[in-house]
Amino acid sequence: MNTSSPNLNLYQNDETFDLQFSSRIQKLSKIHWSPLNIIKVAATFLAPQPGSKIIDIGSGAGKFCIAAAHYCPEAEFYGIEQRKNLYHISQRLKKISGLSNVHFTHGDFTEINLKDYNGIYFFNSFAENLSSYGRIDNSIQYSPSLYNYYANYLYKILEEKPIGTRLVTYHVDENEIPTSYRLTGSGFDQKLKLLIKH
Repeated sequence: MNTSSPNLNLYQNDETFDLQFSSRIQKLSKIHWSPLNIIKVAATFLAPQPGSKIIDIGSGAGKFCIAAAHYCPEAEFYGIEQRKNLYHISQRLKKISGLSNVHFTHGDFTEINLKDYNGIYFFNSFAENLSSYGRIDNSIQYSPSLYNYYANYLYKILEEKPIGTRLVTYHVDENEIPTSYRLTGSGFDQKLKLLIKH
């Protein structure tokens, strides 16, 4: 099976990668999709060995999973996204990429089983519930209570994960992560945190 992208130029910089998106999605990318330099660091940490299974909660247009799958071809990357239009964009990008180690699901992350994943990537996809600035669209409901529901659900899931689980957060308050996760590295003005459950 082909696990490497045929178009290496796409991964040179964010501007080149984002040309795969419509102009509207390109503008959103600067706020909502992780930059390639962040993705490379996160993916390398989350996939320390062949066969690692990583999930991106709130995978949007698929940028993290596609680029991560390119950088770490021996790991499997999964994205879950509740907006159907973004899910379709990610599926289109997957087809263009030629990568076989990336997978996308349309739905709410609370509806899937997260037990099978060795690593989790979380670029605070719940934050739209707290501020109207930069919202992707109005296709879903927003409210502070939804933020609390999702944050509490993720906290509980993280608590239940086994020792050794790897977690990367980007723009996430450390108070939202169980204390059983130890910080092993950080970067990009402390916005990116690499953690392992102990």
